[in-house]
Amino acid sequence: MDIEWSRRRFLAAAAATTSILLDHPMQAQTEETSPATPQEALDRLMRGNARFAVDQITSIAQDLKLLKEHTVEKQEPFAAVLSCADSRVPVELVFDQTIGHIFVTRVAGNIINSEIIGSLEYAAAVLGVKVLIVMGHSNCGAVSAALSKKPVPGQIASLYPHLEPAVADAGNDIVVATRRNAKLQANLLAKTSTVLAPLVREGRLKIEAAYYDVGTGKVTLL
Repeated sequence: MDIEWSRRRFLAAAAATTSILLDHPMQAQTEETSPATPQEALDRLMRGNARFAVDQITSIAQDLKLLKEHTVEKQEPFAAVLSCADSRVPVELVFDQTIGHIFVTRVAGNIINSEIIGSLEYAAAVLGVKVLIVMGHSNCGAVSAALSKKPVPGQIASLYPHLEPAVADAGNDIVVATRRNAKLQANLLAKTSTVLAPLVREGRLKIEAAYYDVGTGKVTLL
């Protein structure tokens, strides 16, 4: 075997690995340490989305076997996200986070009801998440249906009362209505939940509204 050639290949591989870790620091460290503050938690999510938007996610490169083993007995999410149930909104991927990092609740139109509030209160009071994002998205079918006010089958119309405040003065502008809905739902959580409101006042929890563009992959805080 050519020892010099093997040495060169080793050095080249080491240099390439170092370059990757420098370019993508999340691969060098998986940010196992939980964010200390709500702002740090929010910043981590937005850094992850910035990577996702340019097709440079690092979470899928992590060892899933180890991640699953680490989360078998407990979960320690640092963030919670209420998003639409739309299949184009894969929350963990959008924020480039791995198993156990985000407590996700999903419902068409990302609306607030008793079950959703209870779930998010559990995330904050029991699991200790530091940031909660209510995220709408472009081309939302639920918002579009509420704007049109067309008859729909089954229980679909049960969504309309929750969306009505957002679509009331939006005309036919689905972007305006969707953004407004995310902000209204976030405000409802912050002001009406007897569990979440004190955490927000004490600075232990941050609640944000956001808008996800399914075309660009970017999340914008509202």
